[in-house]
Amino acid sequence: MSLPVRETARLETPRLILRPRRVEDADALHASYADPDLMTYWSGPPHTDIEQTRADFVRHASDWRAWAITLRGDDSAIGVVAAGEKRQGNVSELGYLLARTHWRTGIAREAVSAVIDRIFAEGQRRVFADTDSDNSSSRALLERLGFTLEGHLRGEWETHLGVRDSVIYGLLREEWNATAA
Repeated sequence: MSLPVRETARLETPRLILRPRRVEDADALHASYADPDLMTYWSGPPHTDIEQTRADFVRHASDWRAWAITLRGDDSAIGVVAAGEKRQGNVSELGYLLARTHWRTGIAREAVSAVIDRIFAEGQRRVFADTDSDNSSSRALLERLGFTLEGHLRGEWETHLGVRDSVIYGLLREEWNATAA
Protein backbone atom coordinates (compact mmCIF):
# COMPACT_ATOMS: atom_id res chain seq x y z
CA MET A 1 0.00 0.00 0.00
CA SER A 2 1.43 3.35 -0.96
CA LEU A 3 0.56 6.50 0.91
CA PRO A 4 -0.48 9.65 -0.97
CA VAL A 5 2.30 12.15 -1.50
CA ARG A 6 1.70 15.41 0.38
CA GLU A 7 2.09 18.83 -1.18
CA THR A 8 5.64 20.07 -1.71
CA ALA A 9 5.23 23.62 -0.44
CA ARG A 10 7.75 26.38 -1.06
CA LEU A 11 10.01 26.87 1.99
CA GLU A 12 12.21 29.86 2.77
CA THR A 13 15.24 30.29 5.02
CA PRO A 14 17.55 33.28 5.43
CA ARG A 15 19.74 32.20 2.48
CA LEU A 16 17.63 29.71 0.58
CA ILE A 17 14.40 29.05 -1.22
CA LEU A 18 13.34 25.42 -1.36
CA ARG A 19 10.75 24.95 -4.07
CA PRO A 20 9.20 21.85 -5.61
CA ARG A 21 11.83 20.08 -7.72
CA ARG A 22 11.01 20.04 -11.43
CA VAL A 23 12.21 17.68 -14.14
CA GLU A 24 14.02 20.67 -15.70
CA ASP A 25 16.20 20.84 -12.58
CA ALA A 26 18.04 17.83 -14.01
CA ASP A 27 19.95 20.31 -16.18
CA ALA A 28 21.45 22.00 -13.12
CA LEU A 29 21.80 18.88 -10.97
CA HIS A 30 23.05 16.31 -13.47
CA ALA A 31 26.71 17.13 -12.82
CA SER A 32 26.17 16.18 -9.15
CA TYR A 33 24.30 12.98 -10.01
CA ALA A 34 27.11 12.08 -12.44
CA ASP A 35 29.91 12.81 -9.96
CA PRO A 36 31.46 9.46 -8.90
CA ASP A 37 32.72 10.84 -5.56
CA LEU A 38 29.44 12.52 -4.65
CA MET A 39 27.47 9.39 -5.61
CA THR A 40 29.78 6.94 -3.81
CA TYR A 41 27.24 6.18 -1.08
CA TRP A 42 24.09 6.62 -3.17
CA SER A 43 21.87 3.60 -3.73
CA GLY A 44 22.85 3.46 -7.40
CA PRO A 45 25.85 4.33 -9.56
CA PRO A 46 26.57 7.80 -10.93
CA HIS A 47 24.26 8.79 -13.76
CA THR A 48 25.74 8.38 -17.21
CA ASP A 49 23.61 10.98 -19.02
CA ILE A 50 21.09 13.70 -18.33
CA GLU A 51 18.21 11.52 -19.53
CA GLN A 52 18.92 9.14 -16.65
CA THR A 53 18.72 12.05 -14.19
CA ARG A 54 15.43 13.24 -15.71
CA ALA A 55 13.99 9.72 -15.60
CA ASP A 56 15.01 9.37 -11.96
CA PHE A 57 13.19 12.61 -11.10
CA VAL A 58 10.04 11.41 -12.88
CA ARG A 59 10.19 7.91 -11.35
CA HIS A 60 10.32 9.21 -7.77
CA ALA A 61 7.77 12.02 -8.20
CA SER A 62 4.92 9.74 -7.10
CA ASP A 63 6.47 8.45 -3.87
CA TRP A 64 8.80 11.22 -2.64
CA ARG A 65 8.30 14.94 -2.18
CA ALA A 66 11.39 16.68 -3.44
CA TRP A 67 12.50 20.25 -2.87
CA ALA A 68 15.10 21.88 -5.10
CA ILE A 69 17.55 23.85 -2.99
CA THR A 70 18.14 27.29 -4.54
CA LEU A 71 19.99 30.35 -3.32
CA ARG A 72 17.85 33.46 -2.83
CA GLY A 73 17.93 35.46 -6.05
CA ASP A 74 18.98 32.49 -8.19
CA ASP A 75 16.41 29.86 -9.19
CA SER A 76 19.06 27.31 -10.28
CA ALA A 77 18.94 24.10 -8.25
CA ILE A 78 22.10 23.41 -6.25
CA GLY A 79 20.74 20.38 -4.42
CA VAL A 80 17.70 18.43 -3.31
CA VAL A 81 16.01 17.47 -0.07
CA ALA A 82 13.41 14.72 -0.39
CA ALA A 83 10.91 13.20 2.00
CA GLY A 84 8.99 9.98 1.54
CA GLU A 85 6.19 9.07 3.91
CA LYS A 86 6.61 5.51 5.15
CA ARG A 87 4.68 2.71 6.75
CA GLN A 88 1.36 3.62 8.32
CA GLY A 89 1.84 7.37 7.98
CA ASN A 90 3.25 10.09 10.21
CA VAL A 91 6.79 8.74 9.63
CA SER A 92 8.95 10.21 6.87
CA GLU A 93 12.32 9.22 5.45
CA LEU A 94 14.70 12.00 4.42
CA GLY A 95 17.27 12.09 1.66
CA TYR A 96 19.45 14.92 0.43
CA LEU A 97 22.13 15.85 -2.08
CA LEU A 98 24.10 19.08 -2.42
CA ALA A 99 26.44 20.16 -5.22
CA ARG A 100 30.08 19.86 -4.18
CA THR A 101 30.72 23.60 -4.62
CA HIS A 102 28.34 24.27 -1.71
CA TRP A 103 29.74 21.74 0.76
CA ARG A 104 30.85 22.99 4.16
CA THR A 105 28.79 26.18 3.92
CA GLY A 106 25.93 25.18 6.22
CA ILE A 107 23.50 25.05 3.29
CA ALA A 108 22.72 21.34 3.75
CA ARG A 109 21.93 21.87 7.42
CA GLU A 110 19.77 24.92 6.64
CA ALA A 111 17.85 23.14 3.89
CA VAL A 112 17.30 19.87 5.75
CA SER A 113 16.24 21.83 8.87
CA ALA A 114 13.58 23.68 6.85
CA VAL A 115 12.17 20.39 5.55
CA ILE A 116 12.17 18.87 9.04
CA ASP A 117 10.28 21.95 10.33
CA ARG A 118 7.71 21.47 7.57
CA ILE A 119 7.31 17.73 8.17
CA PHE A 120 6.75 18.14 11.89
CA ALA A 121 4.39 21.10 11.33
CA GLU A 122 2.27 18.76 9.17
CA GLY A 123 1.88 16.38 12.11
CA GLN A 124 4.54 13.79 11.37
CA ARG A 125 5.80 12.21 14.59
CA ARG A 126 9.17 10.89 13.34
CA VAL A 127 11.71 11.40 10.59
CA PHE A 128 14.55 9.06 9.80
CA ALA A 129 17.47 8.76 7.42
CA ASP A 130 19.15 5.63 6.11
CA THR A 131 22.77 6.16 5.13
CA ASP A 132 25.79 4.04 4.29
CA SER A 133 27.79 3.25 7.42
CA ASP A 134 30.93 4.73 5.80
CA ASN A 135 29.27 8.02 4.80
CA SER A 136 30.85 10.12 7.55
CA SER A 137 29.70 13.47 6.10
CA SER A 138 26.05 12.47 6.05
CA ARG A 139 26.28 10.92 9.49
CA ALA A 140 27.88 14.09 10.88
CA LEU A 141 25.09 16.24 9.41
CA LEU A 142 22.41 14.04 10.96
CA GLU A 143 24.13 14.13 14.34
CA ARG A 144 24.47 17.96 14.18
CA LEU A 145 20.73 18.11 13.51
CA GLY A 146 20.01 16.08 16.65
CA PHE A 147 19.27 12.69 15.09
CA THR A 148 19.97 9.60 17.17
CA LEU A 149 21.75 6.55 15.78
CA GLU A 150 19.10 3.85 16.10
CA GLY A 151 20.48 0.89 14.24
CA HIS A 152 23.21 -0.67 12.17
CA LEU A 153 21.91 -3.06 9.53
CA ARG A 154 24.63 -5.38 8.29
CA GLY A 155 24.60 -6.34 4.60
CA GLU A 156 21.41 -4.30 4.06
CA TRP A 157 21.88 -2.85 0.57
CA GLU A 158 23.23 -4.23 -2.65
CA THR A 159 24.59 -1.21 -4.51
CA HIS A 160 27.07 -0.38 -7.25
CA LEU A 161 29.75 -0.80 -4.54
CA GLY A 162 28.54 -4.28 -3.62
CA VAL A 163 26.73 -5.30 -0.45
CA ARG A 164 26.80 -2.45 2.06
CA ASP A 165 25.88 -1.86 5.68
CA SER A 166 23.29 0.76 6.48
CA VAL A 167 22.84 2.94 9.55
CA ILE A 168 19.48 4.35 10.60
CA TYR A 169 19.18 7.71 12.31
CA GLY A 170 15.88 8.89 13.78
CA LEU A 171 14.43 12.09 15.17
CA LEU A 172 11.13 12.52 17.02
CA ARG A 173 9.01 15.65 16.83
CA GLU A 174 9.37 16.35 20.56
CA GLU A 175 13.16 16.10 20.29
CA TRP A 176 13.21 18.58 17.40
CA ASN A 177 10.89 20.95 19.24
CA ALA A 178 13.08 20.77 22.37
CA THR A 179 16.20 21.78 20.39
CA ALA A 180 14.34 24.70 18.81
CA ALA A 181 13.13 26.02 22.20
